Amino acid sequence: MAPEGSLTPRRVFAFLAMVFGMFMAILDIQIVSASLSEIQAGLSASSDEVAWVQTAYLIAEVIMIPLSGILGRILSTRVLFTISAIGFTAASFLCSTATSIDQMMIYRAIQGFIGGGMIPSVFAAAFTIFPRSKQNIVSPMIGLVATLAPTIGPTIGGYLSNTYSWHWLFLVNVPPGILVAIAVWNLVDFDKPEPELMKRFDWWGLAGLAAFLGPLEYVLEEGPQNDWLNDNAVFWMAILCVTGCVTFFWRAFRASLPVVDLSAFRNVNFAVGCIFSFVMGIGLYGMTYLYPVYLAGIRGYDSLMIGETMFVSGLAMFFTAPVSGMLSSKFDPRFMLIVGFLGFGLSCWLLTGLTDQWDFWELLVPQILRGMSLMLCMVPINNLALGTLDAARMRGASGLYNLMRNLGGAVGLALINTLLIQRGTLHYERLAEGVTWANAQVMAQLATMTQGMQALGIADPAAGAMAQLAGMVKKQASVLSFIDVFELLTVLFVVLSVLAVAMRKPAPRGGPAAGGGH
Repeated sequence: MAPEGSLTPRRVFAFLAMVFGMFMAILDIQIVSASLSEIQAGLSASSDEVAWVQTAYLIAEVIMIPLSGILGRILSTRVLFTISAIGFTAASFLCSTATSIDQMMIYRAIQGFIGGGMIPSVFAAAFTIFPRSKQNIVSPMIGLVATLAPTIGPTIGGYLSNTYSWHWLFLVNVPPGILVAIAVWNLVDFDKPEPELMKRFDWWGLAGLAAFLGPLEYVLEEGPQNDWLNDNAVFWMAILCVTGCVTFFWRAFRASLPVVDLSAFRNVNFAVGCIFSFVMGIGLYGMTYLYPVYLAGIRGYDSLMIGETMFVSGLAMFFTAPVSGMLSSKFDPRFMLIVGFLGFGLSCWLLTGLTDQWDFWELLVPQILRGMSLMLCMVPINNLALGTLDAARMRGASGLYNLMRNLGGAVGLALINTLLIQRGTLHYERLAEGVTWANAQVMAQLATMTQGMQALGIADPAAGAMAQLAGMVKKQASVLSFIDVFELLTVLFVVLSVLAVAMRKPAPRGGPAAGGGH
């Protein structure tokens, strides 16, 4: 067990370097989301192809995150993190040099896979090298990074692509990536490598893991736009996913050294914490996706305007993080969870009044509430889920915990996309039923629009007015589909607040760290 005195300045600086590396890896999930149109133009890609700039990163990262636990034991935290930082930096540079969408997809996959090794290492280090009495300082820090990075990703990406070019979305990683690699190599001393474990490495388990999570991410990304299993590629990826799932779990329970240690799920707090992490992923990535889609599609915002509008949530998180840390040392974390979940639910409910005219000021309060609620949730979830585990299980558990958040985001985006498409079609059909020649209000509007077209010198003003009217109906149908999604998210987080009662309160702070250092 590591005594409190083992928390040296060297370890603190080493941990801060690791946190910054994790920030870059998580930031890159969303940094391109508001700038895909610029990348699409630069690489002469279709709208379907450019979506793979995001998808390739997510598929590769989601495989590495759970794998990092066993790799950390074999190589040590120092070696794994340094390799991850160097590889992530090199892949970032390669992304900036891409001249075709195929090159970009390959480089983004490398970037996501190697970068994914940094994320769980930080969570594992936080709960092994720091004594429990200091975790109310550390947990807000990693919670802030895990939630702030994807939230401000569109803001930073929009600014870089507007001010410079899309290449800087990736070049911005290079200088800090080099510094992180140097700092980690020279400062990290948390544990020793166990190379002898390589002899027992479960290659079949690794194949099962890759065949399970990679195709799962593909199905969730591509399914909503391609009518799910009716699409050949999605269908066969689903078959591969099921096969990989069976193989992975069979090896997880049979292998002497499984690639992912599932034993942490015996801990009730960890199991329930993973459920919370999954649903928080839905809320975190779902809302970070919905805002840009609304602002670009309904309001016509460019990437910089989207980033400026969404920056509010990031500021709210930043200022709430230290408050959340202080509250976690004074209040039952389950109470904080309930308040955070209800606050997030309220922020979604406020958005159910959405119209096609909502702007920065109408979105201000929901965004502030969302940012504050996310931080109130993340700190107690981190503490409750990982704070009661021993050091032997911490590496594997932190990978699973982070995997659940990312899978929650993937599942959430798939459900949200499906709902937006299906409900948008349904609302369009219902609204179109009222747009008839017998509707006096519609005819008056159409006459006004036709006159406007005539004034502009349009060749066929009647046809132009009809097309404009159809566009207005489609826009209103889209807004109504957004409202449906916000209503569903409201219900989800209200229900989640009830589940907080199932958690067990961790031991009082002031004791040693969950498992000590090595």
